[in-house]
Amino acid sequence: MERTPPRIVMKFGGTSVGDLDRIRAVAKRVQAQVNAGCEVAVVVSAMSGETNKLVGFCESLSPLYDPREYDAVVATGEEVTSGLLALALQTLGVNARSWQGWQVPIRTDDAHGKARIDSIDGEGLSACMKAGQVPVIAGFQGVSPEGRVTTLGRGGSDTSAVAIAAAVKADRCDIYTDVDGVYTTDPRIVPKARKLAKITYEEMLELASVGAKVLQTRSVELAMKERVRVQVLSSFADEAPAENGHLPGAHVPGSLVVDEDEIVEQELVTGIAYSRDEAKISMRRIPDRPGIAAAIFGPLSENNINVDMIVQSTGEDGMTNMTFTTSKTDLARTMAVIEAARPVIQYGEVITDDAVVKISVVGVGMRSHAGVASTMFRTLSERGINIQVISTSEIKVSVLIPADYAELAIRALHTAYGLDAA
Repeated sequence: MERTPPRIVMKFGGTSVGDLDRIRAVAKRVQAQVNAGCEVAVVVSAMSGETNKLVGFCESLSPLYDPREYDAVVATGEEVTSGLLALALQTLGVNARSWQGWQVPIRTDDAHGKARIDSIDGEGLSACMKAGQVPVIAGFQGVSPEGRVTTLGRGGSDTSAVAIAAAVKADRCDIYTDVDGVYTTDPRIVPKARKLAKITYEEMLELASVGAKVLQTRSVELAMKERVRVQVLSSFADEAPAENGHLPGAHVPGSLVVDEDEIVEQELVTGIAYSRDEAKISMRRIPDRPGIAAAIFGPLSENNINVDMIVQSTGEDGMTNMTFTTSKTDLARTMAVIEAARPVIQYGEVITDDAVVKISVVGVGMRSHAGVASTMFRTLSERGINIQVISTSEIKVSVLIPADYAELAIRALHTAYGLDAA
């Protein structure tokens, strides 16, 4: 029986293709996989800084720009990169061609600037790969039902890559970034943070949703739905140094995001994430009546303002207080919506605070072990850190604390849960 060659989708972010030298380095990585006998497709982002420049052009010309034309402009960043990388591969003798989103086609809805993928026809790409050609696909973009170019929102190239991996039935989707894997927490804050060999889809999704910047949330959701094995690894680490326990010239392994069944022994806590993009809104002296929560959060939802942590405390005088969090970038819009709804809500006052940080501990091991939350609360209490808001899920505990205590809290919790490297 003839052996089917491994099929891999390789995705490279903006810093990985930041200039021509980096693009040449990426081409050599792709060439190495082709020479190893793999069928390869590549998804690329725009060169670092390029998307911001294009967005700036649009905003300077028309602050109230047509989102369809905005997409037509912003999508060109990835188109340039895909063409350049195809040229670089051809220079190395690799049979390659560029593909734009509409050529695949990657079909999306018509929500320009934040479109969602509806379907991908993988037949053309699969035929290309079987014939020994490397398709180099512009990430972050697709085509609307009306035939207009759409973009998927920030980080959308990750989603493009996972969706393409699912469409061509790839064995793995490799996401190359400026970090060499998923760590137990930010190694810039905790030098003893450990790189994880494997992490479950659910854990990665929770970490991404509460502040970890390694993978875009939608890409993890899609990987979990389609059961695409994702590997996060660095495009800057060429070889593992011998003194770190690797053979000279050995490949530096990344972190695999996989199904829970692939992980033999679950850690109690897998990682600690944080988000500084938090703002707390406290509404005081609200009449405590049925429908009051809907009166507050309904208008926010209608204005596409995401609310995260919510706490309600009821007094004995027929009044209640409501505290919730949203992103700092949405704070001004949130206040405008709340003020407009004041005649209906009839609140006494609103107090805001954006000098806060959300700290989250995540791990599928929480399902079968008690005491994760109490360890968190005790650890923070011992260091004099006051908890302002708490929220939980099946595999996550999050707290809101003063921003000044962020690094102290992360280090202390990392040690308390036994995550420090030996």
